[in-house]
Amino acid sequence: MTNLILASQSPRRKSLLTQLGYEFSCMPANIDETPKVGEQPADYVARLSFEKATNIADSIIADLTEDKTPFAVLGSDTSVVIDGRILGKPEDFNDFADMMNLLSGNCHQVMTAISVVTNQTSETQVIVADVYFASLTEQDIKAYWETGEPQDKAGGYGIQGIAGKFVTKINGSYSAIVGLPLYETNQLLNQMLTVN
Repeated sequence: MTNLILASQSPRRKSLLTQLGYEFSCMPANIDETPKVGEQPADYVARLSFEKATNIADSIIADLTEDKTPFAVLGSDTSVVIDGRILGKPEDFNDFADMMNLLSGNCHQVMTAISVVTNQTSETQVIVADVYFASLTEQDIKAYWETGEPQDKAGGYGIQGIAGKFVTKINGSYSAIVGLPLYETNQLLNQMLTVN
């Protein structure tokens, strides 16, 4: 039996991984999430998901290696990207309003990377979905901020919450936009757990 660890405390990621039928434990990774100078968005999410997984793997490998217990650590990171710019969590209302005005009436990308690190190997994939927003009024933006939902969300919104009403169309994986692409995660875990 392989120990599977999710390198996250995100309720959304926990729920999605549970949906796939895996038994796992959660350990939040402690890493610096600052983008590097000139780092492309896809490289950024790939690096963060890998660093989250290796951060946890490095902290447990000594204990598990002694009793030869195989393990797999799943790390994931999601970023909202428009015109090559990564939108983080809003610092305040003005920052949030700037983000919403960028997204309003436009198409943006949600990039989610998944990394699996085992005793023997590692692999990372990046999944990209296009998200189309309706045109938002100042009142839409203010009312959404006042719900409290945007404050801890990359890009200032959560598609699985109230902001779902702003989304006119998506091309790609809905679960990837939420934070963990179900199909790709299941395929990668099956592959890596078989190798392990």
